Amino acid sequence: MRREDALAIVDELVQSPNIKKHCLAVEAFMRGLGRRCGEDEDEWGLVGLLHDADYEVTEKDLARHTDITVERALARGAGPRVVHAIRAHALREPLESAMDKAIYACDNLAGIIIAAALVHPERKLAALTPDFVLKRVKEKSFARSANREEILTCEENLGLTLEEFTRIGIASLQSVADELGL
Repeated sequence: MRREDALAIVDELVQSPNIKKHCLAVEAFMRGLGRRCGEDEDEWGLVGLLHDADYEVTEKDLARHTDITVERALARGAGPRVVHAIRAHALREPLESAMDKAIYACDNLAGIIIAAALVHPERKLAALTPDFVLKRVKEKSFARSANREEILTCEENLGLTLEEFTRIGIASLQSVADELGL
């Protein structure tokens, strides 16, 4: 599957500009994690781009979330590893590969990083530091819907400290700051 095919799926299914930006942010984060883990960053990026493509269409119903995305991705040639990881991020499949574990852990942190940029005095990803973001992670009321337990799986499942994981996330999102408007 090519990135253009994945983008077409996102364009077909996602109406909300914020969800589209979230998908782009998680794509960048997954590419950065793929590089760090010595894996195929293009494949990892596809998972990040597609992971929430049907979130709105399935009306946020976690029992159906990923079904439409997977159906369309398979029709466009997505491989079984990509499909499994997309489904695994929503716990529709077990977390088996490093890619599965990465999407599960980075999905929520990407949201916190974006929210942190929005409350930073400069309102830019370029201004973020790991310390600034980690303070926000520790504030339970900040980005309240972001699951901190899922983020913390980076340590056991990926062998990355929370600080290193955050550093990779910030750098990855900074690489697409223009697309994110931050």
